[in-house]
Amino acid sequence: MDRLDELAVFIAILDCASLSGAARRLRRSAPAVTRALAALEERLGTRLIERTTRRLAPTEAGLRLADMARRVLADYEQAVREDPDAPLRGKLRITAPQVFGRRHVTALVMRFLDAHPAMQVELLFNDRNLDLIEEGLDLAVRIGPLADAGMVARRVGEVRRMVVASPAYLARHGTPDTPQALDGHDVVFTAIRSPQEEWRFRHAGRDLAVKLAPRLTLNDTEATLVAVRDGFGLGRALSYQVADDLAAGTLVRLLADYEPEPLPVHLVVSSARYMAPKLRALLEFLAERLAALPPLQPQVQVQAQPHVRPQKQQRTPAASASTSAAVAAPATAPMAAAPASAAARTANAPSAPPSRKTRRP
Repeated sequence: MDRLDELAVFIAILDCASLSGAARRLRRSAPAVTRALAALEERLGTRLIERTTRRLAPTEAGLRLADMARRVLADYEQAVREDPDAPLRGKLRITAPQVFGRRHVTALVMRFLDAHPAMQVELLFNDRNLDLIEEGLDLAVRIGPLADAGMVARRVGEVRRMVVASPAYLARHGTPDTPQALDGHDVVFTAIRSPQEEWRFRHAGRDLAVKLAPRLTLNDTEATLVAVRDGFGLGRALSYQVADDLAAGTLVRLLADYEPEPLPVHLVVSSARYMAPKLRALLEFLAERLAALPPLQPQVQVQAQPHVRPQKQQRTPAASASTSAAVAAPATAPMAAAPASAAARTANAPSAPPSRKTRRP
């Protein structure tokens, strides 16, 4: 049973307020309806309908899903009947990481809306990987390994995790040339996803985890970069977040030979089989333009880091760092649905052909 059919069964149960009533409406057996509901709940990992001996009632998650499901089913019916040359109309809901969304997605969405005056878009910035179905979302921009096994993904590029510093800081304190050399440097740490104060590196086929004792810890990447530009210490950010600074020379890329594997950037939708024309149009619009962005291209070329000798001066003992072996998460293949065991991560390559298990939307 496909996902659209599961949603249709779910809505029929809500409308009829009983499994038997839904079975009669859909002309199926009651056990088949029960199995469809159980499969949907198992896939989403949450109960959608509370069952008692007297009645059926949607849970909070069920109510959220119902709004999205009715919209998806209506879009499908419209797509079946719609003139392919008719103007796109309706509303779409999109989610993207906060910094990436502000810097790149907002402007593209506005251009899409300019081209389609009857369209509306709700754009939500969140550094968590929101569940598309539970949150009623049509499309997501995901940075990092994919964890939604059933989602359909279009790879549009990749980003790298870079250690950076200002020229002024390097002039005072010198340039670290290995992760071990971070010991004694001031560190500005961004704590968004993990409370572990460490940076991971990869070199010569080995993974390293460097334990940090940051001078300053922030929960916002933009704030971290403000401190780093001001010369307060070393920081880490994604390549697209510092591309302009590297080009302008306000920041210097460090330890490039020790950077971990790139993080893939995907556009994700819940299904390609019954995609409404308006969603397909937006997906293609974003995919083409995001894939052309220089910060998302593989192996970003930047000016080689200068080796700066520190000025002789007294300074306060700074953050210490130590290295230990670590095992990195496997890279996600382009255009593939993520394995169910992959760890969900958010961070802030042109499109590749679909793999055997993943359909290109």
